[in-house]
Order: sequence, then structure tokens, then C-alpha cells
Amino acid sequence: MTTYLEQAKQGVWDVRAAFLPQQYFDSVAASGGIAVLLPPQPDPDAAAAAVLDGLDGLILTGGLDVDPALYGAPRHPLTDPARPDRDAWELALFRGAEERRMPVLAICRGLQLVNVARGGTLHQHLPEALGTERYRIGGGVFAVNEVMVDEGSRLAGLVGAGSLDVHSYHHQGIDRLGEGLVATARTDDGLVQAFESDGDGYLVGVQWHPEENREDRRLFAGLVAEASAFRLARSSFAHASGVRA
Repeated sequence: MTTYLEQAKQGVWDVRAAFLPQQYFDSVAASGGIAVLLPPQPDPDAAAAAVLDGLDGLILTGGLDVDPALYGAPRHPLTDPARPDRDAWELALFRGAEERRMPVLAICRGLQLVNVARGGTLHQHLPEALGTERYRIGGGVFAVNEVMVDEGSRLAGLVGAGSLDVHSYHHQGIDRLGEGLVATARTDDGLVQAFESDGDGYLVGVQWHPEENREDRRLFAGLVAEASAFRLARSSFAHASGVRA
């Protein structure tokens, strides 16, 4: 799981530290997985190559806005300050996971980053683009929105097709969908709320925060199951090739 690098206080200490809400850990552990924290690294490409060889799945977590320079857009006044450390790190991790055909779950910012990595674009402020504040009501309170999940999608296999109430906290969203991505859930205003890969690799992205809803742990359980299969396949290949996994 990718993390923030933020200023944090503990006792007499006030330092930059890796940070991620406990809800993410709990969701992974409750689904039978082991959570590994992945804070931004100074040499993201080299670090991603080393780290991914020891992992079975990747979760791109929520956080501040993706730098609009990455999709060729001028910065909106309400877009968060750029965090190039996290953008570069998560792009390296995602691209490395794709090369390895490692299963990926992308959450909120993670969905947006994957969309940008695939050549897509973002609405930088949904209240202007869609005329609604429904996705971020502020004050650290998650909004509840209804999304419609497409029948026959991988997402539907996890949470069921049709109406699903989700926890939202974002002011940006997908504008142009990236290459090789298929929308699998939308809200009634047409905003893409979930996508998956159009290939056979496991990539599920959701614009909401499943870690905030115990029922949405089905998304984490889906990733853990795919990660277990990925681990088994990698071990079998290594054994057949005479290479240590």
C-alpha cells in the first residue's frame, strides 16, 4: 500500500513520516492479506523494481491531487500543491506492477493516477465541471453517493451489479478515460466511478473509499485472492525454471 509522507507529531517529535489511515491496514488484514507500507522513495524507478519483486499485489491509496502537468493541463486554483515525490513513486510502482502482471487495486487518488498513467485526463474541480458539491462535503466527513455497477464486470463479481452506496471524498474525477480502461460504474451525472482493464490482467479502480465501509472490504478480499493466485503462479514458474522465487 502506498503512503503519504507528511509532517507528523508524536510526543516531543515533529517530523516527516510515512502515514496512512488504519482503515486500510484493517481492510487488508480482515481480507487475509499482509499490509506492507510503501512510502515515496528518492529513486522511484530503482526502488519500485526492487520492492515489487517481494510483493504479490499493489494498492494505490487515496491522497492529494495528481499534478495536472502529468496530463498536460494548467493548474486549477483549487488543485492541491504538486507532490512530485508521490506521483513519481506511484507511477513507477504501477508501471512495474503492470510489467509483472501483478494485481492492482486503485482507490480514489489511485484511480486518478492510473487514468493519467494510461493517457487519460481529469476534471480538476467537479463543482465547476458538474455543478455539484456532492462528492466532497468537507470537514473530514465522507459523503454517501449511489453508483450503478455494470452487470458482467469484474467489479460486479465482487460487490454485485446495480445500485451501490459508496463513501466519497474527492473534488476531482475522470474526464477522458485512459487507454485500455473500461468504465464499470457511474453516478447519475455520468461521472466514472470505477474502471477495470480491458485485458486479462487484474486492475480495478474505484473513485470512492472502500476502506471506510466494512461491506466494501469485498474489494480488498478480491485483491487478496488475486494476489494469492499471483504468488502461486510466480512460485510455480520459478520452481519449473529452477529459479528461487
